[in-house]
Amino acid sequence: MPRFKDTSLTCRSSDKSPRVVDPKSVMRTIDPAALEMIKVAQEEGIITAFDRVVAQQPQCQFGYKGICCRFCMMGPCRIKADEGPASRGICGANSWTIVARSVGLMILTGCASHAQHGNHIAHTLHMVAEGHATDYSIKDPAKLRRLSERYGVENIDSKNDMTLAKELCELALEDMAMLKGEGEVRWITKNVVPERNNLYRTHNVMPFGIHSVISDLVTQAHVGMDNDPINLVFSAVRVGLADLAGKWIATDLSDIIFGTPEPVASEANMGVLEAKNVNIILHGHNPLLSEMIVAAAREMEADAKAAGAGGITLSGICCTGNEVLMRQGVPLVTSFSSQELVICTGAVDLMVVDVQCIMPGLGPVCQCFHTKLVTTSDIVKIPGSIHIDYQEKTAMDNAKEVIAMAIEAFKERGDRPVKIPQHKQYVVAGYSLEAIYNIFASVNPENPVRVLNDAILSGELKGVAFMVGCHNLKTMQDKAHLEITKAMLANDVFVISTGCHAQVCAKHGLMDPANVETYCGDGLKSFFKRISANANMKYPIPPVLHMGSCVDNSRGAELLMDMARDLGVDTPKVPFVASAPEAMSGKATSIGTWCVDIGCPTHVGTMPPVEGCDLIYSVLTQVAGDVLGGYFILECDIEESIKKILNALEYRAWKLKIHKAVAEDLETSLSKCW
Repeated sequence: MPRFKDTSLTCRSSDKSPRVVDPKSVMRTIDPAALEMIKVAQEEGIITAFDRVVAQQPQCQFGYKGICCRFCMMGPCRIKADEGPASRGICGANSWTIVARSVGLMILTGCASHAQHGNHIAHTLHMVAEGHATDYSIKDPAKLRRLSERYGVENIDSKNDMTLAKELCELALEDMAMLKGEGEVRWITKNVVPERNNLYRTHNVMPFGIHSVISDLVTQAHVGMDNDPINLVFSAVRVGLADLAGKWIATDLSDIIFGTPEPVASEANMGVLEAKNVNIILHGHNPLLSEMIVAAAREMEADAKAAGAGGITLSGICCTGNEVLMRQGVPLVTSFSSQELVICTGAVDLMVVDVQCIMPGLGPVCQCFHTKLVTTSDIVKIPGSIHIDYQEKTAMDNAKEVIAMAIEAFKERGDRPVKIPQHKQYVVAGYSLEAIYNIFASVNPENPVRVLNDAILSGELKGVAFMVGCHNLKTMQDKAHLEITKAMLANDVFVISTGCHAQVCAKHGLMDPANVETYCGDGLKSFFKRISANANMKYPIPPVLHMGSCVDNSRGAELLMDMARDLGVDTPKVPFVASAPEAMSGKATSIGTWCVDIGCPTHVGTMPPVEGCDLIYSVLTQVAGDVLGGYFILECDIEESIKKILNALEYRAWKLKIHKAVAEDLETSLSKCW
């Protein structure tokens, strides 16, 4: 169970913060560029997500609490009473079943999205290995060999890179396709510590195939199926672990194809747009086409200049933006909630999208500003857009087609006025786990992760905060992300970041090394100074380390596992917390689920649909801690969130130090008890 030094803190979210902040205000952001563009959109009569969230208020409380069931055509059913006929759905489903279905469906969509991403990357690398996707290559052969050994490819030394890549992909695709009874997902068993594997097996939550566990939970949600609350929750736990496996596959194989990220300098926010250039935005989550577009843009710079442009400016949104930032230094133009607003600048000639987090509202806004919207996936199409049938075999040709369209759109734009907010920040990103360990190796080359553990045990650092998650316009865009992160830094917490959270930090200067003195506490500043003293770094360390896209959350999970292995304990003993201050999507719920599965106190700053059943709520926030070691901190108030996260870190660090002192005194290993 969660234990807080401050006894005023409970597992319930504080009443100080409403579930929807300032519901009548359209100005729902603290990003100066977004604020400027909301006014432009209003002047132009353009409707964006900022308008639509206000129009949706007040939102249905039955749906908000998760007690509205729409899983069959007898309904929708609502739980309207504690007793009697209105306390159940027409079929007799309890509140716990309906709530579990509500949040379970979100977890399923998240896991399926990440699995589709991992599956696509694996198939592409398999095509590379067979010579069918010649525009791609193997950029990190050392990681290919390291991972081949980890996941069980045989006779590595006698095989060339293409053979290893093919066999490694086949193992990944096998993990995707296995059926119940055929085995266990190796991207879990080979990555987590032994104590976690034992727990997953004894509690029957070890995933037996990524798509199979998705199928099982979908089936359980059908009318007349599972009505056992714990069985439903454990199935969701299993799906959460499958989500982590899908991410791990995507990250591992992307690094092999495109290279493992290293620190790189860039910029973030709408000021990166150039009025006199061809402006192309890369949006979505999959790097397969965007990496090709970066290469094609470099080749076709002269074509853009011949059309009268100063050049080509690429910029990113969401995790496609993170992918090309981490590996290519492409700047970030904005993040999820503001994707329509950037079109309102009038400077965007073309936006190319792949999968996930692409607002359907982009279509009408792009038409208003004559921006070409190009879709590239057969499962993401938008009325009024241009569709390119992206294929791995023709990736570079597809990319050049996109660039040519953008150049034509620039010529059509002509002298039309543009309104680009002059807000941007310097950014240093590219902190893959390998890049972080390269820095730590300047202090301890034999065991880099011990540098972090020693800093925590000595009290120099309070622990690690793994900051992730989306944007949610129920809150004030960026505010919770920023305030919680600044509090972590000021309290000497080592902060790693992915996804839209990383983009918030980039837009607001938390990835500028010059701001270490401004935001970091004395212990964290001392840590950065000490590990930088002998490191051969191209760029100084920023306050927050950008680890990558949503799928790259697997890098954070791997860091936790390495810390636990080095300490000789299971993960719930490690002072390591996760936080999603503006969680929004099904992907956020699946990420939160596996963070709890791997033993993390996991803060969520927007309420998932679980408040309609005290049983489910207590399982997630209390009982989960006894079973899995991790638990949810569901807290909407920013100040209370900060207190609870710091308390969770403090409790673990205090307990770890006591156990370490006892172990040293008795000359034995650390206690295995939580």
